[in-house]
Amino acid sequence: MRLDKFLADAGIGTRSEVKAKLKKGLVTVNGLPVSRPETQINPDTDTVCFNNDAINYSKYEYYILHKPAGYVTATKDNIFPTVMELIKGSTAKNLAPVGRLDKDTEGLLLITNDGELAHNLLSPKKHVDKTYFAIINTAVNESDVEAFEHGVDIGDDRLTLPARLEIISSAAENSEINLTIHEGRFHQVKRMFHARGKDVIYLKRISMGALSLGELPKGEFRSLTEEEIQLLKKA
Repeated sequence: MRLDKFLADAGIGTRSEVKAKLKKGLVTVNGLPVSRPETQINPDTDTVCFNNDAINYSKYEYYILHKPAGYVTATKDNIFPTVMELIKGSTAKNLAPVGRLDKDTEGLLLITNDGELAHNLLSPKKHVDKTYFAIINTAVNESDVEAFEHGVDIGDDRLTLPARLEIISSAAENSEINLTIHEGRFHQVKRMFHARGKDVIYLKRISMGALSLGELPKGEFRSLTEEEIQLLKKA
């Protein structure tokens, strides 16, 4: 990789700003000052320092975000704030949310620039679990559990994949449930309950594959651990 590209990708500055810093002798590679922007380096084996500080370079970045209601799952939007506005301090290019949560839906959202991982996590063929907590406007019963296990007709050309519905509490006014699905169709959870004559009045994703939202505060994000990244890839 060219040294100027490495430095720009690491957030040191634009290509032109990086070239100016190189001319000032602020960059070293393996302890030796380097001024030529076209110098080739190996990010995995070479030690690059700027102002005597080592630069940690990673091709991919992975974040878990506790999405609040009111934000759209997009990289840009002309009307509403996007989830990407909550990811502060990253200089990585092409960061994007994996899948989508509706504007009024809260919970776990993975943000990364690892396109291959994103594709695999979203593929129904991979059967990656996505678990949601929801409040339903009426009673939920065992017939709903059985229906979700067999797949529900939500108006698409095929039934939903078998889903696992856990009833936490059930009452005529409100019921609380956990639902685990393996795909991510448009408004899927809401449409599944609507097909059963019920409405979702609150929805929150609490886990995705090996990732769990845990105690992460609403609106906050954190980097994934190396263990979490490997578990996601195995999933």
